[in-house]
Amino acid sequence: MTSHSAKTELGNVHVLLTGATGFVGQAVLERLLADHPTTHIWLLVRGKGSQSGQHRLRQLLRKPVFARWRDAVGADDAERIVRERVTVLDGSMTSVPELPSRLDLVIHSASTVSFDPPIHEAFDTNVNGAVSLYEALLASGSDPHVVHVSTCYVGGLRRGVVPEVKLEHDADWRTEWTLAAQAHERTELTSREPAVLEPFMARARGDHGKEGPVAAARASENARRAWVRSQLVAAGRRRAQSLGWTDVYTLTKALAERAAEDLWGEAGHRLSVVRPAIIESALQHPFPGWIDGFKVADPLIFAYGRGQLPDFPGLPDSILDVIPVDFVVNAILAVAANPAPVDEPKYFHIASGASNPLPFHRMYENVRDYYTRHPVPKDDGFVRVPAWKFSGERRFHRGLMLARKKADLRDAALRLLPNDERRRALAAENARLRAGIATLGNFIDLYRAYAQTEIIFDDRNTRALNDALPAEVREDRGFDVERIDWEEYLQKVHLPALGELTAAHRRRKTAAGRRADARPKRELPRRSDVVAVFDLERTVVDSNIVEQYLWVRTTGFRKAAWPKEAADLLASLPGYLRAERRDRGEFIRAFLRRYRGMPIARLEDVVGRGYADTMLRHTSADAVARIREHRAAGHRTVLVTGSIGLLAAPLADLFDEVVGSSMHVRDGVLTGYLAKPPLVDEARAAWLQRYAEEGGYDLAASYGYGDSHADLPWLSLLGRPSAINPDAELTREAHRRNWDIHRWKSGGSGVRRDVMAARATDPAHTHETSD
Repeated sequence: MTSHSAKTELGNVHVLLTGATGFVGQAVLERLLADHPTTHIWLLVRGKGSQSGQHRLRQLLRKPVFARWRDAVGADDAERIVRERVTVLDGSMTSVPELPSRLDLVIHSASTVSFDPPIHEAFDTNVNGAVSLYEALLASGSDPHVVHVSTCYVGGLRRGVVPEVKLEHDADWRTEWTLAAQAHERTELTSREPAVLEPFMARARGDHGKEGPVAAARASENARRAWVRSQLVAAGRRRAQSLGWTDVYTLTKALAERAAEDLWGEAGHRLSVVRPAIIESALQHPFPGWIDGFKVADPLIFAYGRGQLPDFPGLPDSILDVIPVDFVVNAILAVAANPAPVDEPKYFHIASGASNPLPFHRMYENVRDYYTRHPVPKDDGFVRVPAWKFSGERRFHRGLMLARKKADLRDAALRLLPNDERRRALAAENARLRAGIATLGNFIDLYRAYAQTEIIFDDRNTRALNDALPAEVREDRGFDVERIDWEEYLQKVHLPALGELTAAHRRRKTAAGRRADARPKRELPRRSDVVAVFDLERTVVDSNIVEQYLWVRTTGFRKAAWPKEAADLLASLPGYLRAERRDRGEFIRAFLRRYRGMPIARLEDVVGRGYADTMLRHTSADAVARIREHRAAGHRTVLVTGSIGLLAAPLADLFDEVVGSSMHVRDGVLTGYLAKPPLVDEARAAWLQRYAEEGGYDLAASYGYGDSHADLPWLSLLGRPSAINPDAELTREAHRRNWDIHRWKSGGSGVRRDVMAARATDPAHTHETSD
């Protein structure tokens, strides 16, 4: 190619582009629109949810990569150009629609973005996707030049120089694809065998039994699916490594190349294979530092900047082969304009390692220098980045295993502590430690092959093509990696671009927080079709049914009987705790047996005397204030307890209704049995749904307040749930679901006054008690 000039213009051609919504694909589309004005572009775009492919294209064109082009032509002309030159084909790589018969060029850049997906997913996207495309092209009657975008790392586990040629291996893509699908089917069948299901069920009952049997079953099924996925991820990794590839991503990309050769490039058509290395932010086009989200090396860089990577088991002198995205796009379009001959596929490595190597230690030094001068902010100042020692892999993994064992021991110890502020703080700290350990482990798995590689990707074909470009276009459309100054690129282009991504995210969060803090407290909307449901224990009152029982006993019984009662309660406590962990309803039934033999008249008398005073001392002033706000807004306020409804009587005047359990009574004496099953977990959710239907309440606009992960089933039904003094499990779910979390303190000098006021200021109000 050095003996004559290479073409740079595509001319009046019809181009099919796959992967247009991806990082490389959208940059290719921008260049086609801006610099190749006579092309007609066909885009294969998959609909997403209710969004059509056309809608996704409109969203795509608002992205920063197209800003310079939009500004140059104007908003109106940009819309006109897209209407006239771009046709969207709704479909996906696994469901390619009928293709037009007049295609001149195909740029196939679509693939999975994960390095370690389940084996069948990797084959379905990368191999099946490529096969579907070539079969659709054959069926269309088109005979385009195909530019197949692959990756340098298809060479697999090897050392030394990798030439720009057809891969040498005897792995059969048809056989491997079939066996990957069978592995999926086989693993799904295995996951349903009783011996495999039993551990999932036991763990689900232990973790979610308090929420109810449906929640436990759902958790068991989720665990089964997670197990299937982990098995198939491991199967992909093992199979890839057994054949000589680093991971299933590179294996399937290599097999996709072979499918492209078999079905197209060596079957009477023209095929060019472009293999980029690690693609990162643009050097200059569409503007320096353009990047669309974090790419391959960026999570590692950013985790280091946040102080999350104390060390890394990489080889300091290995080559981290980075290439700016605009060089990749320029090379793709140059290859597209200079087709390979029929039946003679051409291969191009778009890489820097051979001509302008970036050793891993040089990358690390640049990153450390940058984050030393521009440290990441944190709550109490700035992050101090660690100095890596590049410790060996075995030593590193020993430290990682020890850290995991320490976290496990801490979790076991935390289960023995009471669910108070101290336990919640310690649990949050250990969760952060676990997240850090998991992050470290994930980074090692993901980057080991790239930080320990001893491969150099030869780029003679690519350099020859760049040298053949007309001199006047090389500055804008060239891809000469020797002109990249790595310090300049890293310090002034790429790392600042990553910093801006994270800073923009941080600014949005900070601004949202400030807006929330600055907003005056909004009054609750006045509605009569809204219900506000409050759990009693640990939410409105800082107590549980055990403490309530103790209040009853200490108020209504002789002091001489107390030592025996206390000893019996302590002896029974382990059994109660086991029941409580298994099932909230089982625990309530077991514990309420202790009321057996108590005259109902005596219990009512005790609740009306000293017990009431004790409960009011333990009632949250924050809860009372919130209840009164709901009442003032016309909402139906309901207090719900799994315990005996009678024990909530001191607070009944605050609510429109108290819903609790009732005890079976014979001859005026409690038998120790409940009249009906306790209203907990999923039973409470079922009650709430029926309650809303019968009362005409809008659950999507209603409120709920609970403290335990046992409250998840009914809180999830409400549009405005809040976690009050939540346990660790509910805290985690509340954060995940973006629910409000509040810390309500017990007691308060005004609680008794507020309860009395509720009774005095609304004499017409009468509360109801139901079970």
